[in-house]
Amino acid sequence: MGRVSHMDENKVVICMKNIVKKFGDFTANDHINLTVHKGEVHAILGENGAGKSTMMNVLCGLYKPTSGQIFVNGREVQFSSPKDAIDIGIGMVHQHFMLIQPFTVTENIVLGMEPVRGIKVDRDSARKKVMELSERYDMKIDPDARIEDISVGMQQRVEILKVLYRGADTVILDEPTASLTPQEIEGLMKIIENLTEDGKSIILITHKLKEITASSDNCTIIRQGKYIDTVKVAEVNENELAAMMVGRDVNFKVEKKEADPGEVVLDVRNIHARDYRNVEILKGLSLNVREGEIVGLAGVDGNGQTELVEILTGLRKAESGEATLLGKDVFNKSPKEIFESGISSIPADRQKHGLVLEFSVEDNMILQHFDEPPYASKKFLNRKAIREHASKLMDQYDIRPRGSEGNPAGTLSGGNQQKVIISREVTNDKELLIAVNPTRGLDVGAIEFVHKYLVEQRNKNRAVLLVSFELDEIMSLSDRIEVIFDGRITGSVSGKKADEKELGFMMAGGKKHE
Repeated sequence: MGRVSHMDENKVVICMKNIVKKFGDFTANDHINLTVHKGEVHAILGENGAGKSTMMNVLCGLYKPTSGQIFVNGREVQFSSPKDAIDIGIGMVHQHFMLIQPFTVTENIVLGMEPVRGIKVDRDSARKKVMELSERYDMKIDPDARIEDISVGMQQRVEILKVLYRGADTVILDEPTASLTPQEIEGLMKIIENLTEDGKSIILITHKLKEITASSDNCTIIRQGKYIDTVKVAEVNENELAAMMVGRDVNFKVEKKEADPGEVVLDVRNIHARDYRNVEILKGLSLNVREGEIVGLAGVDGNGQTELVEILTGLRKAESGEATLLGKDVFNKSPKEIFESGISSIPADRQKHGLVLEFSVEDNMILQHFDEPPYASKKFLNRKAIREHASKLMDQYDIRPRGSEGNPAGTLSGGNQQKVIISREVTNDKELLIAVNPTRGLDVGAIEFVHKYLVEQRNKNRAVLLVSFELDEIMSLSDRIEVIFDGRITGSVSGKKADEKELGFMMAGGKKHE
């Protein structure tokens, strides 16, 4: 599948030498090296918390290195702000976008660099420039749409156009596919191709091995803050990359014994619901999950799975239908009532629905139990018990950095934030666990880990409903796969017999071949 290379090996555009970055006593980057050529896609591969984003924040002027040198086009540079980096041609698109929601696409792209006529912003000229840029790199956008109304994939294009508008020659993409659908990922790969064809260089921070082998020329691997190696992507396979990244062989196959499903835990019948535009999105959906099985819900984003999960967790009301948990009515109840009935969930958006980012890590781990013993007595919190509980989970789930129990959850890397949620929800140990994209933004070592816990829940005779856009994940974990298309379940396949092509066909609305 590899890519057509546009790399000019004679022209080095970026060189980082022996970069060290410390935060107090913690060394996030320990003598890191990086060389990027003109027209190259250079991947930076590492586990969650390995120091990838720190290294790029040094390169784009957000952090000052503790020691080491940065050269751009052969000249040593020192940045005191991201503006210095962008002035010299380095722009970064962060994992969590930095767009102003009520502003339009055009307003976000030209912000701070608006073309003016006299003392007024020249809106027509701004819009024209934005459209020219988007056409040049074949990035389809609606220049007049508000950010709050557009998809994640389109928001990402806005962020890329924003750095190109400011004249970036080197574009850093931090985990660019973490929240994209498979179709949007294909679109992004095409955009990267168009940029390098035009002589731009791309630095891709990721831990998705498939994407590296499909899109990159070279790959630099870092582990626990240290530089490991730089390899030519065409000369290595995914297993070798994974082993370099985590320092051991990784098992990509999920080990699980044959399922033996018991009684029906969740029973959903004939659910009808509307989306935020008041358009009918669930059109009589029915589904059940039994104890001791993982049911995978496979579908392209936008077919109603988000709304279904929100209804089942109490975040949204359905218009009609039934939902019972072990025979008990849980239809259109509040999130608290639903949780107490026996449903826990790993939500799709960890920052919006999974964590309170300003709260400490330890407080996030007891969110649903803060008023119960041993964490509280007579309205007072028992800090010692809360801290001990958190330390135990951090060890068990390998949440890094250790000792950050009292720090705000927002200071952890995205993957470690995800582990906080998973540790809490699995510990809650309810009859049904709904897991939505549970490994989004996680590296292969952590994915292996999460899969093991989901299988463990099922082996403890719990019911698991897995909603994921990663078809590989659905196929390797599910005992039964239900396909959702246009607001209904359109087919059911045994996990053992699932075939990627047939599932893809069904997800696009085709009928199952009997």
